[in-house]
Amino acid sequence: MATMNPTVAAQDPPLTVGGHTLRSRLILGTGKYADNATMVAALKASGTEMVTVAVRRVDLDRENQEGVLFHLDPEEYLLLPNTAGCYTAEEAIRYARLGRAAGFSEFVKLEVIGDQTTLLPDVHATIEASRVLAAEGFKVMAYTNDDLITALKLEDAGCAAVMPLASPIGSGLGVVNPYFIREIKRRLDVPVIVDAGVGTASDACVTMEQGVDGVLMNTAIARADDPPAMAAAMRLAVEAGRLAYLAGRMPAREIAVPSSPSKGMLD
Repeated sequence: MATMNPTVAAQDPPLTVGGHTLRSRLILGTGKYADNATMVAALKASGTEMVTVAVRRVDLDRENQEGVLFHLDPEEYLLLPNTAGCYTAEEAIRYARLGRAAGFSEFVKLEVIGDQTTLLPDVHATIEASRVLAAEGFKVMAYTNDDLITALKLEDAGCAAVMPLASPIGSGLGVVNPYFIREIKRRLDVPVIVDAGVGTASDACVTMEQGVDGVLMNTAIARADDPPAMAAAMRLAVEAGRLAYLAGRMPAREIAVPSSPSKGMLD
């Protein structure tokens, strides 16, 4: 069960996505780990409560001890099936339905990739698939680019959450366009969860300082030299960034301002 820094918990209500409450604002993927034991250790160190798995790439037999699902307790984690590897709306819809038929919840992380080189999303196909799946009762969490208009259309299509990228999948570049991320968060009513591009703890902290509701990551932890240690760092960074956002930062200035009063100084 996830625990949170008491200072953060006292100031910040839990995140609610599609009617489900999460205390941790860090969502983790399950791909790219060296082995299942490392994955489990990293998940525990992160404090995450929502874990995403690729329907197209994992063994859906929960009894297979070599498979990912065998090691994920649905009582401990909300399992979020995703449509990674899909390049058309039709493919994504089919694998979302397959995930639900395999016993997952109504949640789905929707990915429709438009370009194999950059792994950027096909926004038109994503919107199309979102409309279909939302109409079928899915709680769609849609991966998209950092474009406000697309984000608004996804919300209008019925998405439970919109997930703009910080930078391309697996790049580790951090938040490339913080203004667009902030504007998406400012304009949408549904949760905004940044997905893709976070590389290290400072990236996670800066991302959360934009005011977003959460961060989803995989490669930054799975490909770290010590994944459980990086998972623990990401947990602290997400909490620190969230608390800093809630606290409200000082104004940025281009000139120095003395921190001590200038009046009443001794001669």
